Amino acid sequence: MTKLVARIKILPSESDADVDSIPKSLIESLPEGFKLIAHTKEPIAFGLYSVLADFTLDDSGGQMELLEQSIRKIEAVGEIEVVNVSRQSVKIK
Repeated sequence: MTKLVARIKILPSESDADVDSIPKSLIESLPEGFKLIAHTKEPIAFGLYSVLADFTLDDSGGQMELLEQSIRKIEAVGEIEVVNVSRQSVKIK
């Protein structure tokens, strides 16, 4: 089965939310078959940060929705934005 890489921008739920805890929470809460392969902390404005995270998932029906739901369940996560989805063999810039 083909693997996909999804790049997702994760915005904090509150201005004082602990953005640094989001990657660890993601690793602990991802369903089987999903993997966090990379993440960075990016400035938004005025000391606020988001997390840009890359995940691998199977190219089958319902997998993207399942990934989004598992991310949204994390307490510090407010909004998410799917930036890009591609096959794993393709590099995302």
